[in-house]
Amino acid sequence: MEPITIVGLGGSLATSSRSLAALRVALEGAAEGGTETLLFDVRDLDFPMFMPRASSVPKRVRDFCDAVDRANGMIWSSPLYHGTISGSFKNILDWLQLLSDRDPPYLTNKVVGLISTAGGTQGLQAINTMEFIVRALRGWAVPLVVPVGQAWKVFDDDGEAHDARTEEQLRALGLEVTHAARHFATPIDPLPEVEDVEAQLQPISAAEIAEA
Repeated sequence: MEPITIVGLGGSLATSSRSLAALRVALEGAAEGGTETLLFDVRDLDFPMFMPRASSVPKRVRDFCDAVDRANGMIWSSPLYHGTISGSFKNILDWLQLLSDRDPPYLTNKVVGLISTAGGTQGLQAINTMEFIVRALRGWAVPLVVPVGQAWKVFDDDGEAHDARTEEQLRALGLEVTHAARHFATPIDPLPEVEDVEAQLQPISAAEIAEA
């Protein structure tokens, strides 16, 4: 069997990102489950704003989308900004529109683990937003999610974790993504009826985005 690969996407434009620190712990858990991992830092990616039908697409954008396409699963980690995910994180997800013409398209048959970090006590709003996006991209969100409240107490400015319980939860999430991705990696012939219906559903086409 080919090795399982999990791509992590997380962080923010902040110099010290606690959502990135949380992602690193989760990817360590995934690696402990026997998977290969690849981390993409939102700040380092520095993507331009998504433009439908852009005349030119930066190489770093295409490389990221190719890595996602090859992966068996992903782990997303976003800070909670004003009740939702950060704009920079959402912009990167918008660029996954480049996977619309792949076979299968978007995140079909890929599993996604979800993490959010918040300065206050609530983090589920960002988790809920990401889950909607996973569905729209035809992926599968694993049941375990990790909203990290008061992340400044859990991670210091150097990204070191100081809460054993949260660290355990993040590692467990990474391991669950690995197990689920291995399950989906088993070849299964899709039902023709399901494929026909999926072709008529979200996410919207590039042409529809351009007209929006």
